[in-house]
Amino acid sequence: MLKVIEAWGVDHMYGYPGGSFNSTMNALDIEKERMRYIQIRHEQVGALAAAADAKLTGKIGVTFGSAGPGATNLLTGLYDAREDHAPVLALIGQVPHTNMNYNYFQEFDENPMFADVAAYARLVMTSESLPYIVDKAIREAYKHQGVAVVVIPNDFGYVQIPDELYSSVSPTDHKDRPLPQPTDLEVDAVLEMVKAAKRPVFHVGRGIRDNGAKLVELSKKLQIPITVTGLAKGLIPDDYEGNLGMLNRAASKAADEIFAVSDLVIAIGADFPFANAIYRTHPFKFVQVDVDEAQFGRHHYLDQGVWSDAGAFVDKMLVRSTDAEPSSFFQAAVADMQNWQAYLDHMLDRETSPLEFEQIYREINKIANDDAIYSIDVGDNIINSFRYLKLTPKNKWVISALFASMGSGVPGALAAQLSFPDRQVFHIAGDGAFSMVMQDLITEKKYDLPIINIITSNASLNFIKSEQDDIPMNHSGIFIEDQDFAMIARGMGVEAVTVRASSDLPAAFAKALEVTQAGRPFLIDAKITDKRGIPVEELELKQQDGTWVETVNPSYNANRALTHISSVQEFFAEYDGGELKSLPEIFAEHNVPTDK
Repeated sequence: MLKVIEAWGVDHMYGYPGGSFNSTMNALDIEKERMRYIQIRHEQVGALAAAADAKLTGKIGVTFGSAGPGATNLLTGLYDAREDHAPVLALIGQVPHTNMNYNYFQEFDENPMFADVAAYARLVMTSESLPYIVDKAIREAYKHQGVAVVVIPNDFGYVQIPDELYSSVSPTDHKDRPLPQPTDLEVDAVLEMVKAAKRPVFHVGRGIRDNGAKLVELSKKLQIPITVTGLAKGLIPDDYEGNLGMLNRAASKAADEIFAVSDLVIAIGADFPFANAIYRTHPFKFVQVDVDEAQFGRHHYLDQGVWSDAGAFVDKMLVRSTDAEPSSFFQAAVADMQNWQAYLDHMLDRETSPLEFEQIYREINKIANDDAIYSIDVGDNIINSFRYLKLTPKNKWVISALFASMGSGVPGALAAQLSFPDRQVFHIAGDGAFSMVMQDLITEKKYDLPIINIITSNASLNFIKSEQDDIPMNHSGIFIEDQDFAMIARGMGVEAVTVRASSDLPAAFAKALEVTQAGRPFLIDAKITDKRGIPVEELELKQQDGTWVETVNPSYNANRALTHISSVQEFFAEYDGGELKSLPEIFAEHNVPTDK
């Protein structure tokens, strides 16, 4: 079985031993020169790490758990893989087949448990079939870009079977899959909609892949600004003036504002989980470009669907379009983004005591290699990384995107360093998320993985605290006990430092570089305030009496925990954004017409 997995190019797997998995542990010992067993301290970490492996490399990740609690502990990581379309193989222990159906210790019917999460789930019925079933499971995981589960009665692993390679891997598995192509008719229909629109916007997902430069060319040619989903961060150059960034909460002000006034949205390869809210804030014409026709209409009713590879669609749009006249709307969008970027630069350049989160990202950007890999845990760090972290197509980064599982940061960093041992790896997590998996800091130590761990510690579940700010309720359940993470790390044999002011950061990051370049992990416990980053999603826009009007959502500060504000300018000032301009101001400067 292990030789089959090796034939698919897998060289390591994650798991935790259990009595019902001892036959495979025996096999891992025999195959240790070819298959590296990574002993994690919780099966959830192993499953999340396998999912991260798949997201970072495109190759299948492998994890295992024993019968009973070992199996159930895998589920969070397996659901993360399912939601983010990451191929993962999970091997599950089972009691010996002679004890099955006798209510034996830790025995239960595991297949129904995995029926929802897995595209393929099988209980092995004979020893001889085990290698074939695992090979088939890997094929199904790749086919469905999801989870495959194989449940193995422990005694089957000790039975001698013919010494033959059961793998079906062949060179044909490395061929590029054929992708749907757009027709002239489809593209011409979209171009006619672009001509009729006053405020068109691209909304681009990770389906754009390596075609970001082509999309920039199309954006300039048609004078259409670009907004992106979180997973497309870095695929469109951040320094392109027409790239407005992300929508919704982990957003740029410019992206939220420009999308809010759009009259045509062209979504390209985008799986946007917040579409049911953001896409319904106002009416617009909608074009969806996707390689999977089953996704049409998933997020918004269609005015035009184009079943096509994103790159092929952009290519044909470039060929069949003519240069648009300079657009005041496009130039206003660019100016809005430049105003927002100036605000971000201002927030990065400040010195603060007590420490605030922005300066941490300034120091990361200073020491990060061009091809650094980032594992970003769930919470405020998602918002802050999208806003402040410098990412290019040279970088890799991994998050729990659609499942959004706290505790994914350590596993992602493990996967990154194991799959790319020669690259610099950063792990960024809040104290709430890190607390869920911090036992596996010892895994970094055990395997000498030189990961820079940055814990933004504010004794608050701040992402949820900000949500409760805008609900008429008292803050509830979101303040957590502070911990000395540096002391905890040192107790595991990991060098660490605590910082409390921005002036402490340069020395801390210099030490992180020194230690990790020597091949050891390092942890920075950054004691930050629990301030809220500017919630640009609370801005609302509408046309009124022939002019654009921008206001703050009435639900903002519903629990009265924040400073009362009565205007957009006061809202900006509250977040140290006195130089920020409202979109109506920017539209007026560029003479952007209304619909009247």
